[in-house]
Amino acid sequence: MATLLGEPIGPVTPTDEEAALAKESSRRLAQLLGHVRDFRVQPRGNGKAPEPVELPLPAVRLLAEILTQMAQGNAVTLIPIHAELTTQRAADLLNVSRPFLIKMLEQGKLPFHKVGKHRRIRFADLLTFKQRAEDERARALERLAAEGQELDMGY
Repeated sequence: MATLLGEPIGPVTPTDEEAALAKESSRRLAQLLGHVRDFRVQPRGNGKAPEPVELPLPAVRLLAEILTQMAQGNAVTLIPIHAELTTQRAADLLNVSRPFLIKMLEQGKLPFHKVGKHRRIRFADLLTFKQRAEDERARALERLAAEGQELDMGY
């Protein structure tokens, strides 16, 4: 995963001060999102003011979500949808152990390919897998709730 600076950015965990600033910034940005069509950032410099930077609206919405997460003290990372992840990174995103993830890969539950001896998982495939798993859990919960109602178990 590359950035404009050429260096990968790992998770950014806000300090208490940064979380407070993110909370205020998120609140103010959310108020503007419904009423403004274009955004310009005016950097402050020493002396001559740099030119404003125009931002596309989807980027501003993404920024608002990042600020909201930071305001809650959550670590934030940005991953391009076409990125390829290591098994450790994919396991971290699914909140499972790496050996458990590898077992799922070998069972064909999640697509992967090899780069040399190393397995790589496309981020888009990981998101699809995660959504499918969440949908299955929701359906199972609905079935359990319906069964509880049928058996008059009091829930």
